[in-house]
Amino acid sequence: MVDVTTRRALVVRGGWDGHVPVEATELFIPFLKENGYDVTTSDSTESYLDLDGVDLVLQCVTMSKADPEHLKSLEQAIRGGTGFAGWHGGIVDSFRDNADYSFVTGGQFVSHPHNFIDYRVDVVADHPIVEGITHFDVHTEQYYIHADPTNNVLATTKFDTHPDFPWIEGALMPVVWTRTWGEGRVFVCTVGHKLDDFDVPEVRTIIERGLLWASK
Repeated sequence: MVDVTTRRALVVRGGWDGHVPVEATELFIPFLKENGYDVTTSDSTESYLDLDGVDLVLQCVTMSKADPEHLKSLEQAIRGGTGFAGWHGGIVDSFRDNADYSFVTGGQFVSHPHNFIDYRVDVVADHPIVEGITHFDVHTEQYYIHADPTNNVLATTKFDTHPDFPWIEGALMPVVWTRTWGEGRVFVCTVGHKLDDFDVPEVRTIIERGLLWASK
């Protein structure tokens, strides 16, 4: 008997190798399968041309370029209800030359002034993705982003001063957010530069919950 409840997830990965897109996404594929997803992987945005029946797109493609038609097809699928999710540069530092893409994600990476530092992430909203979590500490890149005011921000971090950019002291920056795009849901977590970022229990939990939340 065919399990008609099975959902479909497409994992698209590539771009800059420094974010280990294959290894990072492989950490979450078993979780998706355990939650009833038929998972397909792709190393090309050409797969965005056929998203019929796809419930969730997990993207980890840093920088890189994509055919505008590929991204237009992705946007239309999300607008129609396909979920879109990812972390760090794999979702908010993708396709820098396409402003329409950043409009969908609700944020664009612009800098990590302090490079790798210890910093705290504070939960600031009541939402199933962050339920039971008040804060957590990480040692990784602290992303400075330009963010859409319509995002539903779930967690933030505060920036310390920097000798070259003293004006950023005290800047409160979104780290985890959700948003809707038409009928679709978008989930973003800016933590996730390196594999051991996902060893932080709260990071792993938030991303896993975010994937399920975003899915159609």
